Amino acid sequence: MSALNNQPDLFFLIGQQGSLLGAVGGEGSLSLTYLLSLLVAAVALLLFLILKLRVQAFLALILASLFVAVGSSQELTGGAGDLELAKIGAEIQNGMGSSLGFIATIIGLGAIFGSLLEHSGGAQSLAKSLLKLFGEKRASWAMVLTGFIISIPVFLDVALVILAPILYALSKKTGKSVLAFGLPLLAGLMVTHAFVPPTPGPVWVAYELGVGLGWVILFGSIVGLPTAIVCGVWLPRRMSEKLYIAPPADFDEGPEEGEEVLPSFLSVLIMIGFPILLILVGTIVKELLVYNIDTGLDRDEYAAAVSDAVAGAPLRMKFLYFVGHPIIALLIATVMALIFFGYLRGYDKNELMEVTTKALGPAGIIILITGAGGVFKEVMGASGVSDALREVCQGWGIPVLLLAYLFALFVRVAQGSATVAMVTAAGLMTAMVEGLSQAQLALIVVAIAAGASAVSHVNDSGFWLVSRYMMMTEKQTFQTWTVISTVVSVIGFLLAALLWVLLPFIVALIDLALAWKTTFFALA
Repeated sequence: MSALNNQPDLFFLIGQQGSLLGAVGGEGSLSLTYLLSLLVAAVALLLFLILKLRVQAFLALILASLFVAVGSSQELTGGAGDLELAKIGAEIQNGMGSSLGFIATIIGLGAIFGSLLEHSGGAQSLAKSLLKLFGEKRASWAMVLTGFIISIPVFLDVALVILAPILYALSKKTGKSVLAFGLPLLAGLMVTHAFVPPTPGPVWVAYELGVGLGWVILFGSIVGLPTAIVCGVWLPRRMSEKLYIAPPADFDEGPEEGEEVLPSFLSVLIMIGFPILLILVGTIVKELLVYNIDTGLDRDEYAAAVSDAVAGAPLRMKFLYFVGHPIIALLIATVMALIFFGYLRGYDKNELMEVTTKALGPAGIIILITGAGGVFKEVMGASGVSDALREVCQGWGIPVLLLAYLFALFVRVAQGSATVAMVTAAGLMTAMVEGLSQAQLALIVVAIAAGASAVSHVNDSGFWLVSRYMMMTEKQTFQTWTVISTVVSVIGFLLAALLWVLLPFIVALIDLALAWKTTFFALA
């Protein structure tokens, strides 16, 4: 039986029907009302700390988690709670530790890889090559694709900073508004940054929900590319016609860098696409290996069966499984970037050391925030809050995909950070996705990413970055960037919902392909 077919009815309600783990609200346990009140108070505390007191998100998430843990402790609740006060510190430690092994490595490697690409001029090479390919009349298409590709390894804010001169030069040369080129670029950057690993947000959500990155890359790209085209090509066209923004008066394009100075377009594409291809191949190999495993097994039995299947696989499949692991794939790509974009281009080893070390600064902040998200998830589960939330949502009858979107949307609008919104939503959803297939879980990740992209406004640092580099007032930024971010969110979710409905047909095709491949490898 394929792991892909382990899916309940397409229009199922949240989680599994039946009794809750730990019998929330039963005799000798905390009531459903108390646990939900604790959750509401924790979210309110989190928002108060971030918005009112301006506490860093990492510290705010830890404090909100501690609030839930203490509030559900046996000592405070007269023995009704599940947590012991003396063991809360260990729960926080476990939540942080269990998250960081995978996440920290992926984010760290991704940050170094992106920094090397940026330092070598790979982003500029990609943008200039696509502009030459599409021509000035279709420059918006070139900018969308540039943003969509470059934001896979490079953070959105960094990509905007290094590509801004190209936007200004195009505006000056064509006489069009900076927005005619800037908004398409931003749409592409935003979509990939939220929807496609190995950027931190989707990587974290995928890890917490237990879905392979290959599945998230696949569905994130299927949803993300048409979303980027709609919001980056068609939507900005009228905006740039109504609102003319001239390039900076003191902007000097300077001498045109020769193409021989920059990495080639092909080398940039290969370097970005190589780790993604390895991860996708690793995902396919895993599905081939687990195809005949009974998905009705419990988690430990299923993990043991997968381990046995991998151990008994042919050497070539073991090798592909090995190099397709996200950590190994990104490590290979980072070493390749260090060699081809670093040493072979004549950069001094001390300069490369400085570049790669500097890249870990921003990555460290994100790693700590995602680690704090792991603490939040751990405490939600250990305290019984996750189970209580699941029971209430079952009663409401909200489809799980919509709920994931709404959780992320609420936190995003309230506090501004897309990363914090995704981290918080993932922590709330972990108890509600049991029994779902990898394909379904990947669509849950996309729905959370869509919700976390919506309504960028004054509490979002990206809002001010766009306002500054696009030289717009706050009102103009609301009329353009906020609208685009909201449309990205809505279209992204609607496409994810469409794929959710079509999933049985997609799964049937994939199962057919896997069965054919399994037979082929057996005969080979």
